[in-house]
Amino acid sequence: MRITGGELKGRFTKCPDGIIRPAMDRMRESFFAILGDLSGKSFLDLFSGSGTIAIEAVSRGAEHVVLCEKDKIKIKTVLENVSVTEKVMHNKIECHFMPVELFIKRSKAKYDIIFCDPPFPYKFHRELIESISQGSLLTDKGVLLIHRPAEKEMPDKIGNLRKKDFRIYGRSIVDFYEIDS
Repeated sequence: MRITGGELKGRFTKCPDGIIRPAMDRMRESFFAILGDLSGKSFLDLFSGSGTIAIEAVSRGAEHVVLCEKDKIKIKTVLENVSVTEKVMHNKIECHFMPVELFIKRSKAKYDIIFCDPPFPYKFHRELIESISQGSLLTDKGVLLIHRPAEKEMPDKIGNLRKKDFRIYGRSIVDFYEIDS
């Protein structure tokens, strides 16, 4: 997989063993373009897989970047992939290897951007967003993105979050939620 923008643009990350459905380059380029400048922002990458989304966020200026992945098979590759941000940019990505649902319950931090990329067979997209909403993980002006299969419908309002936009990429959709004001 290739980093599509920012200081690390053009570098490649490794794909870990196990089941993985990496976000397409075109899709990553698109939603990062929509998000705009990430300078000084905090970024949470849930269901991180290879760590590529978190690396992309650092590459594009995000300062506090956290990733969460529960698959122990992926740990070595994730750590190897994210180490490039420390070597090249002196930015560290905080890595948590645990179930996302547990991370959400325990986290006290707030994030400007939260990206959720659960496996396509995952059945709890709505509940995931509800728990993020209840846990107050999103800053007041923050954006939550969730990558889902096109056949999985998502409501316009979940908890205190309202869908503000969405993008279609083949059989994938990325929904953009913000705090309803």
